[in-house]
Amino acid sequence: MEQKNVFAGNPLIPGKRSKIDSGALEFLLLKDEAVRAKGGARVLPVFDGRPLVVSSRSPQGVVVWSLCWQSLDRFGSKFHSSLSLGSLSEEAVTVAEEELVKKKYDKLVYLGEKDDVPFFAIDFSGVSTADSGRDARAVTQKLAQDIASVFTPANASEKCAFIDLRTLMVAADVGSKPAKEEVAIAGHARALLEWHKQAQFCSRCGTKACPLEAGQRRECSNPVCKNKSYPRIDSVVIMLVIDKERDRVILGRQSRFVPRMWSCLAGFIEPGESLEEAVRRETREEVGIDVGQVIYHSSQPWPVGPSSMSCQLMVGFFAYATSFDIKVDGEELQDAQWFTRDSVRKALTYTDYKRAEEAASLKIYNICSREKAASDAYAEQSSPMYVPGPYAIAHSLIAAWANAAPDSLLSKV
Repeated sequence: MEQKNVFAGNPLIPGKRSKIDSGALEFLLLKDEAVRAKGGARVLPVFDGRPLVVSSRSPQGVVVWSLCWQSLDRFGSKFHSSLSLGSLSEEAVTVAEEELVKKKYDKLVYLGEKDDVPFFAIDFSGVSTADSGRDARAVTQKLAQDIASVFTPANASEKCAFIDLRTLMVAADVGSKPAKEEVAIAGHARALLEWHKQAQFCSRCGTKACPLEAGQRRECSNPVCKNKSYPRIDSVVIMLVIDKERDRVILGRQSRFVPRMWSCLAGFIEPGESLEEAVRRETREEVGIDVGQVIYHSSQPWPVGPSSMSCQLMVGFFAYATSFDIKVDGEELQDAQWFTRDSVRKALTYTDYKRAEEAASLKIYNICSREKAASDAYAEQSSPMYVPGPYAIAHSLIAAWANAAPDSLLSKV
């Protein structure tokens, strides 16, 4: 059965259309009677890479959250008056009208289609004030709250807010297909919108690049150049290095990791390099270990990496070591060690990932309710070491090895 990591399994991508010109987009959004009969196109507001989310909490304390889709009517002629009802300043309302009404198609990206209904995301990051300095972050946060207050969830008793993707990632129940699909859609929306921020100018001549085909590509506005660009993906190999004879694996630590967390080795693929070559080179560079056989496991879109990269593609492998003396480079890695199967199994057993999921869900609810936010992270205190949660492909690689017979991975070649 195909491995479905978090951020994969997006139900909208299979419904993406190959080409949508401005006329087709206008018809699809406003005049397609078949679409309007189903409630019209759905739009997901996004602010600074954070999708709009609605959350509720049962009397028993169970938190439920989902993406807060809006009807396209919210972005038509009524949008200005709707904003006026919020607490935005007149200056922000004016900017909002220009950015999101007069230029709404420049801010709109097509996500795909499901049950003959098109889904889009719209970027609110252009709605900002001239404020800067030490209060810029507070101003931005207040603006995000004001914009979120404009939108009404399907249930009027609920509230919504813009939530960062990492919190949604941790809060997703990886055993729930609907929850994983919500996160996958949110990741796709964020990746597309972040890429548009990074690709506003032509990489060839520096002229303004304009979005086309509902945000599926950009084209240089210089009639002599007309260079086309498409959403960027940065490919990364991530590998679990295995010592078959001693039944152990290498896990590493970066300085930015939280205490006691260990993970797989990883690195970017160089131009002109195969995936297998990248696995061997990165392993040699980071820990001084030579690798022989390389076995593919699965891949994972990763739209929560550095801000300079709209989306990475993590390609996961098992890599079998042919040398065993670890020599940490000291730059990319702070430390790396061999861990036995028993120690890895204990880390997987003792770490309560469910509590981390519940803590992240509670944080979402608190933000939506404007209550005091829960802590950003949860780490199981009883575990001497732990590995990333089920939302990460590193976890999938480590758990697959820890729970498999020593030779079973090789038998899949």
